[in-house]
This record gives sequence, structure tokens and C-alpha cells, in this order.
Amino acid sequence: MASRERDRSQRSGSGSRKTVGQLGSSRSSGHQPEQLRGPRARIVQERETRRCAMSGACFVGMDVSQDTVDVAVHPGTAFQITNDEPGVAEAVKQLQAVHPTLIVLEATGGLEVPLAGALAAAGLPVVVINPRQVRDFARATGQLAKTDRLDAQVLAHFAEAIRPPIRPVPDEQTQALAALAARRRQLIEMLTAEKNRLRLAARPIQNRVQAHIAWLEKELESTNTDLTAMLHESPVWREKEEVLRSVPGVGPVLTTTLFANLPELGTLTRKEVAALAGVAPFPRDSGTLKGWRAI
Repeated sequence: MASRERDRSQRSGSGSRKTVGQLGSSRSSGHQPEQLRGPRARIVQERETRRCAMSGACFVGMDVSQDTVDVAVHPGTAFQITNDEPGVAEAVKQLQAVHPTLIVLEATGGLEVPLAGALAAAGLPVVVINPRQVRDFARATGQLAKTDRLDAQVLAHFAEAIRPPIRPVPDEQTQALAALAARRRQLIEMLTAEKNRLRLAARPIQNRVQAHIAWLEKELESTNTDLTAMLHESPVWREKEEVLRSVPGVGPVLTTTLFANLPELGTLTRKEVAALAGVAPFPRDSGTLKGWRAI
């Protein structure tokens, strides 16, 4: 009798253990893109290409870091490339085979510029968006963990759910102008810091600080000359500059800044440009409360 009870308890225990295992497996049964490299990645890529073709829509998220780029294809797989010319070329080749509906990247301080330019040059639909929007979207969907691979998956989900409008990527000439404008701003900041430092500098280092100030002033003058020459090389910029300079108070610095940082100027309505530049007042109303319109 006792042995019969032990056998029954063992069978029930093994059944409970099996149930726990089944619950654990069902919890992790959700689809997670598989990280692949090498020949196996190419085999799976062909399979995912067929899957995207059958589904009719394919969305890609790309998380850019200094050394690597994590790519998530939805529906599909995930892979990683190096953030250099060979890696970017490989990503373009694979994504051209997938025919994505939309590719979304985050703005990461300029690290995304070469990749976005290569994708746009290949005719792929790419959008660079504000990282704050993606982070808010991830929190809204309950995705609190943050890794490069997860960020790429969130970007792909964001592309599918939000579908941000595609804007033209700045061409090589506009990127060069933006780089010169940014360098000019850096030189002015360093000049201001050095002049403030000179007031309190000890006598032994005053000559060194003055020499640095002289070098910065010379470099700033050279940068201004390059900016003016670059603007005059483009007939489109010359025409826009004449229109802008006709407004009282608009000078060469403002026109250069607008051309470098707001290339959409002239292609959008005044309300769209104001919203894009961050100077459009938005309402803050709720019920009977009428809040102030603020930027």
C-alpha cells in the first residue's frame, strides 16, 4: 500500500514538473529575431526575403553605434554589421534583396550619416528620427530594457506602427556645408572660452593663451571664407540667399545656418517649417482649461 502511494506521488510530481516546463517554454515562445552571422545568415536571409515578399510589407530598424550596426527586419531576422564601408555595403546589399517598406534609424550625433546616405543613394526608403520619439514609443509598448539589439527591434516596430514620412537625406554638398557651419560654431565657442581664460591667466601662460587666440581668429576667418565660397558655388543657394537677405536683420551667418541645418526650407509650408524648427506654438488644453500656447 505504501509503495503504491509512493508511485502515485512520483507520477504526480513528474507531471507537475512537466507542467512547469511547458509553462516556461510557452512564456518564451514569442518570436525573437535570431542573431546570425556568416554563411548561415545568408541562408536565413533568403528565407526571410521570401517571407517579406509573401507578407507584402517589411520594416527595418537599424541601431547605429560607433563600431557596429544592429539590424532588425520585421517580419524576419536580425543581423549585425560593422560600421564601416564594407559593413554598410553588405547591409545595403541585403536590404535591397528584402525590398523594405521603410527603414528607420535614430539620429546619433552624426554616426548615422554615412549609413543613411548609402541607403538613400541605393534608392531605399530611409528615415532618420529623433531618439526621444523612439524611447517614448518603447516605454508606451512596455519595452523598458535597452540593448542595441532590442533598440533595433523597437525601431522596426516603430516603423511599422508609426510610419514616419520620408524626407530627403541631405546631399554631399549640404553635409559639407553643415560640417563647416558646425566647425565655425566650435571655433567661436573656443575663442570665447580662451578670451575669458586670458583675464585670469597667470603671467607665465598669458603669451600661450594669446597665441592660441590669434590662431583661432585666423582659423575662424578662413572658415568664414570657405563658407562664403561654398554658398556662391551653388546657384540654388545664391537665389535663396538673395531672398533671405532681403529681410531686415538677416545676414550671412543666419543664411548659412538655415541652409546647413534646415535644407527643407523652400519645400515645406510655413507651418510645417515652424514645427520642424521647433518654434511652432502648440496648445495645452484639457476640458475647460485653456492653457498658454507655447513653443
